[in-house]
Amino acid sequence: MKKNNIITAAAFFVASVVSFSAYAGSCGTYSKAKKDIVDTAASAGSFSTLVAAVTEAELVDVLKGEGPFTVFAPTDEAFGALPAGKVESLLKPENRDKLISILTYHVVPGKVLAADVKDMEAPTVNGQTATVAVNDSGVTIEGANVIQTDIMTSNGVIHVIDKVILPSA
Repeated sequence: MKKNNIITAAAFFVASVVSFSAYAGSCGTYSKAKKDIVDTAASAGSFSTLVAAVTEAELVDVLKGEGPFTVFAPTDEAFGALPAGKVESLLKPENRDKLISILTYHVVPGKVLAADVKDMEAPTVNGQTATVAVNDSGVTIEGANVIQTDIMTSNGVIHVIDKVILPSA
């Protein structure tokens, strides 16, 4: 397993949980985050799909790492919008590499705050780039809407998205 893929998947999971926690609590931003991405996500209790994915991909320890990571984290509802059986299939041990690729596609190295975002091709941890677009309606990444921004953790930042983005094959 590639170290970068593990780091990316872990960052994705942690960001997803942290993002939802801040989103659900209507707090928006953690100005002095004391918890890392994983601890924040685990305490949210609302990202069972992401927790299962990160656990199956063996990325938990990576996401507790130093970082910094920027994670575009899909909600459980976003995972629920995938075709029937897709999540279950990805969680099978024989599909671990594909799962890692998807999770790491949601992670950008470094700490990118909403104020720094512009139209661009963002390099992801899995080695591919993702298209980020900014317009009057807001920000999208690969067509997914960014619905919550700048959720700070001790090892990065999370931006919540409304869709699971998939890397090219």
